[in-house]
Amino acid sequence: MDFNDLALFARVVEHGSFTSAAKAMSIPKSSVTRGIARLERELGVRLIQRTTRQRGITDAGRDLYERVRGAVGALEEATEAVREQGRDPRGVVRITANPDASMMGVPQMLVDLHAKYPAIAIELVLTSRVVDLVAEGIDLGIRAGNLVDSSLIAKKVGSSGLALFAAKPYLKKRGRPKKLAELAEHDLVLFRGRHARATWKFDRPREAALDVVGVASVDDYLFMTRTLEAGLGIGPLPTFMAAQTPLLERVLPEYFMTGAPVSIVMPSASFVPARVAAVRDFLHAQLTEVLNSCDRR
Repeated sequence: MDFNDLALFARVVEHGSFTSAAKAMSIPKSSVTRGIARLERELGVRLIQRTTRQRGITDAGRDLYERVRGAVGALEEATEAVREQGRDPRGVVRITANPDASMMGVPQMLVDLHAKYPAIAIELVLTSRVVDLVAEGIDLGIRAGNLVDSSLIAKKVGSSGLALFAAKPYLKKRGRPKKLAELAEHDLVLFRGRHARATWKFDRPREAALDVVGVASVDDYLFMTRTLEAGLGIGPLPTFMAAQTPLLERVLPEYFMTGAPVSIVMPSASFVPARVAAVRDFLHAQLTEVLNSCDRR
């Protein structure tokens, strides 16, 4: 078997057609067609339907792709890394993230990244919507929450822990609760509550669930931060965000919630340029340190 045909097959699946794969690899479409046919003969199964009535990857092809895409990507990345030896990674890397990435210290990370890799330029796309990495030409994404797109290659950073916070003036006026039950006597700000209600689930110091009623509910943590700073009440915030503002104090500090997982995602494991791999690994290390250090507080 020519293992180059496996890499060729992975490209066809990722790009959606023989024509697109050929264009991306700068080779004739006929070469792609022959390579896939050769691989199918070697394996004895049809991998991609090419009839006039049906086109697309077969079940056998999908199973093969899921098994080989990681290995193919690792080989191509290793080859690219060796090719890049002796010269600094260079070029543009496009990254998408939620606007609250600024609260994770990403701006300072960009400063440190530039100092380490001065030939790499970053294009940062900040948006709350879920970006189609392939369609919009994005190299990396920083995402919080469970990933619904199984085609993405994800490298988990950690989880964004949450705790309860309030502004100093609010606590001075209303007092500081000492037990979970005392929260019922306070104004609470909910994150994505429904009908002014929510359930707060704590993991530490023990598992506990508390049904709460809020005076307001918001669906954006940056807005939640500003609302708590203004003194509306007590609410949950990712600890990495609360660490960025001196106006908030932690309430019931022994109680902790495990938040959404944070991952760095890529559209494909195949052919990761050295500049993208360098930025990915740098951000992974930096974000891991941020989440771990906030969790320890």
